[in-house]
Amino acid sequence: MSDFGFFNTHRTWEDWCGMLLGALIVVSPWFPIQDRPIVGHEVMILNAVAVGLVVFGISQLEYVALQRWQEVTTILIGLWLIASPYVIGYSGDGFVRIYHTSLGAVVVLLGILQLWQDWDLNDQDMLRHGR
Repeated sequence: MSDFGFFNTHRTWEDWCGMLLGALIVVSPWFPIQDRPIVGHEVMILNAVAVGLVVFGISQLEYVALQRWQEVTTILIGLWLIASPYVIGYSGDGFVRIYHTSLGAVVVLLGILQLWQDWDLNDQDMLRHGR
């Protein structure tokens, strides 16, 4: 039988993955495979940079001082990244839509995993995270 104990504890590598995801989201409008040039898509670029910086910043905060609001915010910002191609109107741009939907789904899954791991922890245990 497999041991799922590995996924029961919030580990610092998860926070590093969140920081990496944030950085990937920031640079996603400039990924090499694009259907069209990104000229004229300033709102999409601003959205990607803002979302990426929020994901990166929250992951850094989780690395230093873990709190549940950070995980809930991570889930919400991931859901926004999934919805943003349709809300902002760049859903016809092929790969950018796929990038943002995929990266948003990974952010949501990471946030759900972290929230699940920390659900039963008290405030003192959460403060000891990373030490």
